[in-house]
Amino acid sequence: MAVGEASLPELLPVAGVRLGVTSAGIKTPGRKDLVVLELAPESAVAAVFTQNAFCAAPVIVARQHLAAGAPRWLLINTGNANAGTGEQGIQDARECCQSLAGLVDVDMQQVLPFSTGVIGEALPKNKIVAALPAVLERLSDGAWQAAASGILTTDTRPKGASRRLSVAGGEITITGIAKGAGMIKPNMATMLAYVATDAAVGQEALQALLEGAVDASFNRITVDGDTSTNDAAVLIATGASGLELAPGTSEWELFSRAVTEVAVELAQAIVRDGEGASKFVAVEVRGGAQAGECSAVGYAVAESPLVKTALFASDANWGRILAAVGRSGLNALDVTGIRIWINELLVAEKGARASGYSEKLGSVAMAQETIHIVIDLARGPHTRTVWTTDLSHEYIRINAEYRS
Repeated sequence: MAVGEASLPELLPVAGVRLGVTSAGIKTPGRKDLVVLELAPESAVAAVFTQNAFCAAPVIVARQHLAAGAPRWLLINTGNANAGTGEQGIQDARECCQSLAGLVDVDMQQVLPFSTGVIGEALPKNKIVAALPAVLERLSDGAWQAAASGILTTDTRPKGASRRLSVAGGEITITGIAKGAGMIKPNMATMLAYVATDAAVGQEALQALLEGAVDASFNRITVDGDTSTNDAAVLIATGASGLELAPGTSEWELFSRAVTEVAVELAQAIVRDGEGASKFVAVEVRGGAQAGECSAVGYAVAESPLVKTALFASDANWGRILAAVGRSGLNALDVTGIRIWINELLVAEKGARASGYSEKLGSVAMAQETIHIVIDLARGPHTRTVWTTDLSHEYIRINAEYRS
């Protein structure tokens, strides 16, 4: 199940990036499950990683290697998260990095590893190492679509986005791919996301740009409220276009807006493909005294099992939304000032059902595939939107059978 268009948009090649995809047989024989990205020398690389205390071995190793500087390769496997594997998992991740580094003649620390899949099982490093020559043979600057498919786990479709910008002196390309469908409440990133541009950007500016884009996108989504052990989002600037961009210019504003648009498109694609999803839901909270309290209310509604099951059933049980707002933890919340809309239908105001509301109109609003819930707190100028899904029988089945 998924919501909206299933077609993948055209993914534009990014000068300075080549991708390779193959099957290592990590979990399912014949399934594409190993992806590498080759980055041009002098590429700048920014990344954010999960804040889950039980972070996976590849997260630990990737952080260490990124701190050493000058990444040239990304090594991504699906089918096994290499999480909850202790010191052996760290050693396995390093050995995979070393094997790739030896084949391409770079330092081991210039390889960043990423994994996704089942937690608590040893990484089948021998399968990954054996498949490296094959994946290197397939390197191509046009393999973005294949890579988008090669990083999937329980996803039902690949996710990607591209932009091409005209700036003074030429054109800049931005392309990104992502995966994720379950265990989704990114706490600074998503399951896995990789965005690249051929612009030349300084390291500090690139990191700040990524963090801002993540805050506006991947940090605004939830499928089930679970933050993964393996979350990572990476932004690469190869500089291959020869066009240098820096904060404070009109070109930078255009560029940063486009990077954020790509991130938002990828984040929303994850929600649309949420495990068992039959609805795409935006929870917009307005009138907050601070942005943080808007987020608190948004997540309280978006992660409420009662709200999510009502959404699945197209049941206009707006009282569940009201209850979630009330337990979100806001100090001195005046419930008489709150108004709630579902797809432009005012359902609650002054602490009660709106005078123009009827169950029939509510049912029509809740029956839509795309639902926009608006909550006005009437406390201040801030607004935040959280994107989420409904909670279906299919979500239970997928996760009950995940390891079988």
